[in-house]
Amino acid sequence: MTSKHIVLFLLAGYGLVNTACNSSHGEKKGEPAAAVAPPVVEAFALQKDKLSTAFQTPAELIAWQQVDLYAKENSFVRKLFVDVGSEVKTGQLLASLEAPELNSRLAAAESRLKAQEAIYTASKSQYDRLYETSKTPGTISQNDLDQAAARKNSDLAQLDAARAAHREITVLQGYLEIRAPFDGVISARNANLGGYVGPSGKGSEFPMFTLQAQKKLRLVVAVPEAYTGYLDAKHPVEFTVKSMPNELFKGTVNRQAGALDTRLRSERIEIDVDNNSKRLLPGMIAEVKIPFPAKDSTLIVPKSALVNSPERLFVVRVVNNKAEWVDVKKGRETGGKIEVFSDKLQPGDQLVKKASEEVRDGSDLKNVKTVAGY
Repeated sequence: MTSKHIVLFLLAGYGLVNTACNSSHGEKKGEPAAAVAPPVVEAFALQKDKLSTAFQTPAELIAWQQVDLYAKENSFVRKLFVDVGSEVKTGQLLASLEAPELNSRLAAAESRLKAQEAIYTASKSQYDRLYETSKTPGTISQNDLDQAAARKNSDLAQLDAARAAHREITVLQGYLEIRAPFDGVISARNANLGGYVGPSGKGSEFPMFTLQAQKKLRLVVAVPEAYTGYLDAKHPVEFTVKSMPNELFKGTVNRQAGALDTRLRSERIEIDVDNNSKRLLPGMIAEVKIPFPAKDSTLIVPKSALVNSPERLFVVRVVNNKAEWVDVKKGRETGGKIEVFSDKLQPGDQLVKKASEEVRDGSDLKNVKTVAGY
């Protein structure tokens, strides 16, 4: 085959291909375009329901009462009667102290008291004699009698001051015996025989003893602001602890702070926990569950129906096949369901189930399909 024949053969092939392509393109161009159906918009009828939720949070068990015991006076430990873990009763002697300086002050106070008693006795006798003599007219001048009375009253005041000083030293000596202010358990001991002790910040950096009442504990829970409106007196509470994970403890709310912590924006509540067995210990971290059953029916929507944009929180209502944005306030949430509050919504309103900002306010909704809400 010559080169001329090859060129003619290629040109003929190109023409056939081009004709076929043009024919195919012409056929497609002549066909009518298929109509595009509008997207299906799922809507549901708004209903009222009772939504029950539960709040879970860590909490702390603390002693029913706890006190750090310090020495009232700078002194030395003479004897210890208890140790860590000792169970004590109210008024029980925990330790005895000795303070040599206090004994010297007591002896000086006793001497001053005896001296002042003698002075007062002499001035009173002097006044009594003058008074009896003055009953005879012209024997004692009124001025001498008045001076004797003043001297007697002054000595009486000095005697009262000496008695008070002596009583003060006696009271301070009573503080040399450390006694338990309530029934409890010694949870810490920082004193040793012969050790120097005193008031906090002066004689001792740490307390001599820490006493805890452990037969009854307090469970302290911080409840966020969003849940405080559902709390009431005797509200049931359940909790577990890590040391006994399979055991469920129950209690009720006994005290509410009635104010929010300005740092955490939560309310402190306390639950009394009986602990006669002493299996629970102060300082344990508990996992608390507080159920919040519904009191009244509220408007409930699925989570997908609520749009949380930077500017507003809203749902999309279908009115005459048009979208309408309705602002709402959010309540509790559980299991994909959310409480919403708005005076513009009524049960039976049609809401878009999968709402978003792409469904513009006032836009046409051509293909609306009614489905179940949740």
